[in-house]
Amino acid sequence: MSHPISPLIESVQSEFDLLDQLILDRIASRVGLAEEISAYLVKAGGKRVRPLVTLLALRALGASDDRGVLLAASIEFLHTATLLHDDVVDESDQRRGRETANQVWGNAPSVLAGDFVYTRAFQLMVEVGDMDVLRELADTTNTIAEGELQQLINKGDVDIDEATYFDVIYAKTARLFEAAGRVAGQLGQADPTITQALAEYGRCIGLSFQIADDALDYQTDADSGKSLGDDLAEGKVTLPILIAKQELPPADARWLDMQFTRANADALPEVIEKLHQANALELTLARAETLSEQAITALAPLPDSPYKTHLCTLARLAARRST
Repeated sequence: MSHPISPLIESVQSEFDLLDQLILDRIASRVGLAEEISAYLVKAGGKRVRPLVTLLALRALGASDDRGVLLAASIEFLHTATLLHDDVVDESDQRRGRETANQVWGNAPSVLAGDFVYTRAFQLMVEVGDMDVLRELADTTNTIAEGELQQLINKGDVDIDEATYFDVIYAKTARLFEAAGRVAGQLGQADPTITQALAEYGRCIGLSFQIADDALDYQTDADSGKSLGDDLAEGKVTLPILIAKQELPPADARWLDMQFTRANADALPEVIEKLHQANALELTLARAETLSEQAITALAPLPDSPYKTHLCTLARLAARRST
């Protein structure tokens, strides 16, 4: 059975084929280990959702520019680099259903391979040759780094609130989606209102995507390709936990705080039970759905087209993702 995102990819298949080939070409390196580690993650089965936003948006604008593929590749490389670094920081052992690069090669090679991929991204940006695009993606990369650092600082902190949580997921996830929309408008020389609409679409879909991902961490029936309960093992308080603490009796909320302070992975079954008692996963996914609808609303200034419809479909899929 094909993935629900497949028809969206097929609508820009020619660009997607060029994107895949460009990515493979640009991970080539005279240092074999850099290429080996990068290829391991690039070929691991990711859906390339962020570059898909850019390619669909360019089509929705009626823009015809060969540099769109360069731009999409640079966005995917930025994402790939963050994954290599994140898995080291989080001490993750599984991604997309198989061992992480740091499990296979170790931390130091994975970090350096991440640096290699980051610099490839910026080489592609320079080739695009648009200063506004370069500035946007450079600012985005800086924000992502700040978000990852803030998330690291927040580990084990059970006193964070929703505002802090949303600041972090905007920086580490939604900012790149936002940029994927904005740079399409910039490259397509769209009206500033349209460019901002695409950026807002990206921001909302990115938030929805991350919230749904945080719910997946506690869904025992999900085939997500990630280890269940990673966030608990890292002491990372996310929206399902914040909602549960609001809905549960104070004693149960304090018990949850204790598990995350200790990063007590052994308490996962009981934590999941508390989440079900509070209806926290359903409430979390409802928030993701709301943000997806906000993303769709943001597209109102764009003219109707099959590609606008595909962007709307992608927003709905972000909130309902199972992988």
